[in-house]
Amino acid sequence: MPDNADYNVITRMLGSAAEKIKANRDYLSKLDAATGDGDHGTAMFKVATAIIKAIQEDQSKDIKVLLKAIGWAVMSTDAGSTSPLYGSLFVGMSEGVGDNGTLDCPGFVLMLKSGVAKLRKHSRAQVGDKTMIDALAPATEAIQAAVDNNKPLGQALEAGLEAAVKGADSTKDMKATFGRAKNIGERSIGHVDPGATSISYFFAGLSEGFNKQ
Repeated sequence: MPDNADYNVITRMLGSAAEKIKANRDYLSKLDAATGDGDHGTAMFKVATAIIKAIQEDQSKDIKVLLKAIGWAVMSTDAGSTSPLYGSLFVGMSEGVGDNGTLDCPGFVLMLKSGVAKLRKHSRAQVGDKTMIDALAPATEAIQAAVDNNKPLGQALEAGLEAAVKGADSTKDMKATFGRAKNIGERSIGHVDPGATSISYFFAGLSEGFNKQ
């Protein structure tokens, strides 16, 4: 299995991530109904649909151009607060991509970290606040650690997925301090955060898409 990701691999990974999210629409809304207004599954379905459409319409064969197109497509989607968060993630990822056309392991990490940095400019949430950051931050760190230890990209993605799942599960014991869920205070404890859960599906799709090679 190649230890890098070219344009075709990235499109397959992102398409896989989008389909994974779409397939779990009802469950994400069920999670959100416990602490919010129950529309997170619908919002993520719209985001995932925008990702797939942007991939289908892109003719650039350029990862940087593709990610930027996805970012703006997601930002233009009527998905509430989810649109700017995921939109900024993708635009940031595009800013972390060079012009060589293929991402090696360090290049993939740089892309991901650039996306997270951009997203953090739109959200003050930290690990422990019961948000998507509780899955996104540890997943990114796990991928970085795996690459630093000379693990191939496939294994690094699996490590990222494991960290994302653990991060999402950990939100069950947290009190929400952001979003609509913060309005119920202590009653949010005992429920897994839907935003963190969707991030875990995102990384599941990325890993599955890469490992289909």
